[in-house]
Amino acid sequence: QVQLVESGGGLVQAGGSLRLSCAASGRTSTPYAAGWFRQAPGKEREIVAAISWGGGYTYYTGSVKGRFTISRDNAKNTVYLQMNSLKPEDTAVYYCAADPKINEVIDGKNLNDWGQGTQVTVSS
Repeated sequence: QVQLVESGGGLVQAGGSLRLSCAASGRTSTPYAAGWFRQAPGKEREIVAAISWGGGYTYYTGSVKGRFTISRDNAKNTVYLQMNSLKPEDTAVYYCAADPKINEVIDGKNLNDWGQGTQVTVSS
């Protein structure tokens, strides 16, 4: 099991940027894919981006392509989400999750390892 702690959320004006971090601990010696998800009030949780263990494969949901970048530093056991050109509709609680399989991360239905979430609020 991997324990995950997100940080970096906050309040930003539309067009601004934030960088989220997800620090992992626990069974980090086992390779794991990771992903960022978000849940806005009254909406279902959705995947935002995912990255393979080596970083060679990344996935983005359509609404964030070209604006968000997922990356990782395995030496620091940390996954990042750089968010640029933020829009009010990006407002949500952002969570990170991990799984040995990238397809499971992208699917999101059977994940066991989640962080507590960090709030991102984008004002217009």
